[in-house]
Amino acid sequence: MSNIDKIDQKIIFFLQQNGKLTNFELAEKVGLSPSPCLRRVKTLEQKGLIAGYTAIIDEIAYGYPVTAFVSVRLENQTDQILKSFEKEITSLDAVMDCWLVTGNRDYLLRVVATDLKNYEIFMREELTKVKGIASIETNFALGRVKTINTLPINY
Repeated sequence: MSNIDKIDQKIIFFLQQNGKLTNFELAEKVGLSPSPCLRRVKTLEQKGLIAGYTAIIDEIAYGYPVTAFVSVRLENQTDQILKSFEKEITSLDAVMDCWLVTGNRDYLLRVVATDLKNYEIFMREELTKVKGIASIETNFALGRVKTINTLPINY
């Protein structure tokens, strides 16, 4: 962790809880006046500790009730094949996450779909067209147990 003090940790903690806090509200929570608070937030952004702000959309409510975890094994693990796969996979809209992993698979994807037919179309028409894939194994989520978007910060 970069050189950050307790106040910076508080700023990150509260922004993780609510990215829509005004600078005035945030300053009150961390015990600063607004001007120094804003400077600290800007510094944390410049350092890359705060990478951005986003809204969390409920996938089911928005019409994507199907979540698939897709394990992909590549034909080879050369640097060129890995880079090519990663470039192609980042262009697929249904892929929410892509992780390079250890074990008997090379990548783990989290894919959303409107229904099973929509996933099948994605798999047949998009995923199987990605060069270098040796095998694909799909596991469908039955239900979400836990998802958090906040790091365990103790200040």
